[in-house]
Amino acid sequence: MTASLPPFTSTYTPNVPELLYELKCTIALSTYQACKVIFISAVGKDKLIQLPRTFDNAMGIARRDDKLAIACKNEVVVLRNSPDLAKYYPSKPGTYDALYLPRALYYTGQLSLHDMNYVNDRLTAINTLFSCISIIDEQYSFRTMWKPGFIDALEPEDRCHLNGMALANEKIEFVTALGNTNKKQGWRENKLSGGVIIHVPTGEIVLNGLSMPHSPRIYYNDLYFLQSARGELMKADLKNHKYDVITKLNSFARGMAKAGDYLFIGVSRLRHTNSVFADLPIAGSSFAGIIIVHLPLVKVVGHIRYETNVDEIYDVKIIPGF
Repeated sequence: MTASLPPFTSTYTPNVPELLYELKCTIALSTYQACKVIFISAVGKDKLIQLPRTFDNAMGIARRDDKLAIACKNEVVVLRNSPDLAKYYPSKPGTYDALYLPRALYYTGQLSLHDMNYVNDRLTAINTLFSCISIIDEQYSFRTMWKPGFIDALEPEDRCHLNGMALANEKIEFVTALGNTNKKQGWRENKLSGGVIIHVPTGEIVLNGLSMPHSPRIYYNDLYFLQSARGELMKADLKNHKYDVITKLNSFARGMAKAGDYLFIGVSRLRHTNSVFADLPIAGSSFAGIIIVHLPLVKVVGHIRYETNVDEIYDVKIIPGF
């Protein structure tokens, strides 16, 4: 059935175009499996358009003002918006209000960069292969900014699958990892209950026993994260070192961004042939796209679903004002 559909065919609940139109924003999502960053926006209140653009093994996306940075297989691409040029885009003049053009390229090698953010204007990334937080600039392949206390050496061994970061007041407050292990890919041995959240300033493990945690984010002064292997949106109770399930998404969840009172959460269609995913509680998932949650009511209010090409999503970012 899907073979006859156009590439990147998607369906969505009827309220999604109106929601994006009212929020005045665009969704940017990365899919390393399809090697794309896809921009999704509304044309009026009843139609979505999307622009898939090719980036090799696209993973983390960072945004600061008019800049976008995209982590790829061997490099990080930095783009800058040129709105004055956008209105004269040759094939469709007067159509676009933003045009992101490549302005810098950092050759990093294969670091398996996951979450990225601009922290005090420094491009900062979770360096999953070397189990650390890295600064990406023109000095080296990477510069180490921080590593978990249980990691005793910087080796390209993906020892704990460090993956996500949560920022507050221009500081990295928390990171997620799939284990607190110190040997090559040690996290794989207990991936269903070995996940941790670490408080970066103190190095303290504040939550453990998690099922593949990803995408920690601080909203309304509270820490939220995704328990990916169980398809759950979580809220942390840091005082008591506990956590609560906010809502079940029933899909492998990874990548989260907020616009207004709404969370846009990436979900992936799992590969049953992949040893990392085959035995997960959510292994029956067959849905790749975006699930939208109204945070004050903790209610799923809509979704975007890919019917072709896209199986796995890593990051989700909101570009406001366009």
